[in-house]
Amino acid sequence: MNLSKMNTELPAGSTLSHYRIVSKIGAGGMGEVYLAQDTRLDRKVALKILPADLAANQDRMRRFVQEAKAAAALNHPNIAHIYEIGESDSTNFIAMEFVDGKTLREKVHGEKSSLKVLVKHLQQVAEGLAKAHASGIVHRDLKPDNIMITRDGHAKILDFGLAKLVETSGPGPEQSEGGEAPTAVMHQHSVPGMIMGTIGYMSPEQAQAKSVDQRSDIFSFGCILYEAATGRKPFAGDSIVDTLHKLIHDPAPAITDFNPSASPELQRVIRKCLAKEPEKRYQTIRDTANDLEELLEEIRGISDIERSVAPSTGASSSSTPGITNADLPALSTASVTHPPASSAEYIFSGVKEHKFAAAVVVLVLIVGVAVGLSLYLRAGTTAAAIESIAVMPFVNESGNADVEYLSDGMTETLINSLSQIPNLSVKARSSVFRYKRKEIDPKKIAAELNVQAILTGRVVQRGDQLTLNLELIDAQTENILWGNRYERKSSELVALQSEIARDVSNKLKTKLSGADAAKVGKSYTSNPDAYQLYLKGRFSWNKRTPESLKQAIGFYEQAIEKDPNYALAFSGLAETYVLFSFYGVAPAKESMPKAKAAIDRALAIDDLLAEAHAARGKYLAFFEFDRSGSEREFRRGIELNPNYATAYQWLGLDFLVLTRRFDEGIRELRRAGEIDPLSPVIGSDTASALGYAGRFDEAIDQARRTLELEPGFSYAHTFLGYALDGKGQFAEAISEYEKAISLSDDGYSRAMLIRALIRAGRRSEAEGQMEALRTFASKSYVPNFCFAIAYTAPAIKKPRLQCSKRTLKKGLPM
Repeated sequence: MNLSKMNTELPAGSTLSHYRIVSKIGAGGMGEVYLAQDTRLDRKVALKILPADLAANQDRMRRFVQEAKAAAALNHPNIAHIYEIGESDSTNFIAMEFVDGKTLREKVHGEKSSLKVLVKHLQQVAEGLAKAHASGIVHRDLKPDNIMITRDGHAKILDFGLAKLVETSGPGPEQSEGGEAPTAVMHQHSVPGMIMGTIGYMSPEQAQAKSVDQRSDIFSFGCILYEAATGRKPFAGDSIVDTLHKLIHDPAPAITDFNPSASPELQRVIRKCLAKEPEKRYQTIRDTANDLEELLEEIRGISDIERSVAPSTGASSSSTPGITNADLPALSTASVTHPPASSAEYIFSGVKEHKFAAAVVVLVLIVGVAVGLSLYLRAGTTAAAIESIAVMPFVNESGNADVEYLSDGMTETLINSLSQIPNLSVKARSSVFRYKRKEIDPKKIAAELNVQAILTGRVVQRGDQLTLNLELIDAQTENILWGNRYERKSSELVALQSEIARDVSNKLKTKLSGADAAKVGKSYTSNPDAYQLYLKGRFSWNKRTPESLKQAIGFYEQAIEKDPNYALAFSGLAETYVLFSFYGVAPAKESMPKAKAAIDRALAIDDLLAEAHAARGKYLAFFEFDRSGSEREFRRGIELNPNYATAYQWLGLDFLVLTRRFDEGIRELRRAGEIDPLSPVIGSDTASALGYAGRFDEAIDQARRTLELEPGFSYAHTFLGYALDGKGQFAEAISEYEKAISLSDDGYSRAMLIRALIRAGRRSEAEGQMEALRTFASKSYVPNFCFAIAYTAPAIKKPRLQCSKRTLKKGLPM
């Protein structure tokens, strides 16, 4: 028997599947709601019976089930859990967590709870929303009726993932048993699509049938916060049309119009939530939650002071509904005509009666306050002063080397995300990864990298379960400033990365604009498989060997197959192809056109990718010889990410030094070295730039410092040889070139060796090396300019960069 089609209520004691009906507890746009007993697990549940007309459409139900499954995966104390989506006797139902308590509407309008208590509830709601948004789930129908407050004072959000079901349902709203109009769907002749949501709480974009994202929930949240502060809705009209007009066009009245005691800070939070344009609102609900948490801390701080004040013999009450005297000090701007006695007055009034005891108490209080203030100032100074950080390589504790890409990739992704924070120096990957598999000594690392804080992490993957433990350490005191444990499924990895970036930025006490917060928490794909393939690509790319670069291309291409709009994967292709000719993988005439195609696609999807702009700069410099265009792209990359060391490096060497603006180029390379102080390639390129400028002594010092950090880096030996050659120290130069070849045989180092041998008058040895270079070129790719270097070998006092476009087109070793 199909009870939904017959529109028959389920009587108490009847069963549906393994649920025994206890009583009907509500009805609305989502159907009837019953309190039921789960006879299998012996627990109470809220059983929602879906209307038959909604369940009949198979395509709609398929989409709904898919979305509800995602919602069911949410596990957060402030979200009511979905247990099951099922069907019994042709009746579709949803079994949800039964929340024993009252709706937020009852708390606001029935009990008239204090504003402090309501703000605390809504801060919890914001925490729950943050979890959902991080998982890519938008509520779409947030309202006081969908928020339950348990008997012990915890807020829980209901109906996640359910609102989508009614998008194609019938006409307008009817009154529900809870007193609020249920989810309304109204077809508009003037607007394509439909309006979905609850009148009075929907966002302007919902009201205009536009697509919505998490910022729509933030607007709805602002409406609820406004109602908690004033007891009325922000866009109340005489009719549905009037309400929609106000919601779309009119600003909400100031909350002080209805609650003169409301604080400016609360008004600011509400106003930012209720911005008409999504771009002007809070960009994440996490930011809203943080601001509400600060407001609550302010309330608690003043309440603590109030408790130390002598009790007043008189009593007074607030005239504002829903506001108690305890709330007024923190939430009010009104002055007090006769303030109560201060804490000091109260203490010393007691000294007259109990002199000795009071003296002891006062002494303890003074010492306690002094110590407490000292600790507070130290802690506050440490937290507020962090302007530089090193994210150490996350330790793979899975016991499986095959998932090393995961720990490395998560580290690099977090470095890139934190690099978006203005005025925060984040050390680059190549510097921090020198400490991989080494014991972490915060003070030593901080001194070497010149940072104030160290972030460490441990990753464990067991099947589909991923656990990450993070610790933020003050490098000077070695105190743990913050720590957190994240347990997620592998499918939640994309959302986890954004959540971690936002959490860390918050703990650094960094105030972010909406745009900056969006950049820090940005996810470039929602496909977890694509993201893991991208991480494997970065893992291979960072090895910087011919074979690993080819492997990186394969991983990036697989990621793009999973998500054809994955801009970062296209950017990864571009960064890899522009290096092919420099590492002897393929000629520039083959690899650079592929780089251009990847660059164009990446920037067509997302024009704000610093890496793609820098890759375009390198392409323009060495393939199209567009010097001005090259400079423009390098500088655009720096503008988009001021912590991107490679953009400074390539601007300095590939444009400024090549155009003989040596001093400017060296300054940019020095800046790259500040961001990435342990990078051997940046150190070597700086040495080469100093050598090209004729500053040979400085070049020698720079190359030797690089070799102290990385003795096995071949190009550092090559550019040390170049500087020694420039000073006429041919024997020493030849020795360095030979070391470079022994470490990594390549055409460029062999060509430089031939050049030095000729300049030293050792022509027969040079001829032998020339034959070796030809043999090497028959097996591996060698750029033509290497032969040009070997054949010319000019005896110069100050080296000049004189390469033709034809030889440059084959690639340069930088």
